[in-house]
Amino acid sequence: MRSIEYEDSFVKIAGLIGGEEYVKVARALLNTEDVTDEEIASATGLKINIVRKVLYDMFGKALITGIRVKDEKKGWFVYRWRAKQDQVDNFIENQKKKILDRLHKRLEYEESTEFYHCGNRDCPRVKFDAAVELFFKCPNCKGPLNMVDNTKVKEALRYKIDQITTDISSKK
Repeated sequence: MRSIEYEDSFVKIAGLIGGEEYVKVARALLNTEDVTDEEIASATGLKINIVRKVLYDMFGKALITGIRVKDEKKGWFVYRWRAKQDQVDNFIENQKKKILDRLHKRLEYEESTEFYHCGNRDCPRVKFDAAVELFFKCPNCKGPLNMVDNTKVKEALRYKIDQITTDISSKK
């Protein structure tokens, strides 16, 4: 059994995905190869159903692998889990691509929509069609709706898109 003393990128990703429970499970996976859910529960102090939920989620994200083996003592099949540390970079790249896609969609929405707002922080922005129907009166506070200059929002979106695009292309 090898002990991981430092915070591995696998552990960091687990923490970002699901918090402290995921971190505990990730550390247990790194400390013991081919470990069962019961062994992880025992090592972490987490309830077995929580450990299984975390394992299935991480398995679904292709961060761990599981093999089914027959437990000689009990006579039934159990899964032995193993961290796939080599998949962390792929996971991160896929997340960046998803974020990039959402940023592109948001930019397209911001560029294609004219917004109106009353100036009150608690009130929502209103699209032009809705503003016309409301006679340019805020649906919340009834204040006058004025056109919103969303140039800074669009610039921020473009900046982030460029940042992530550069990051993704530099890794190829």
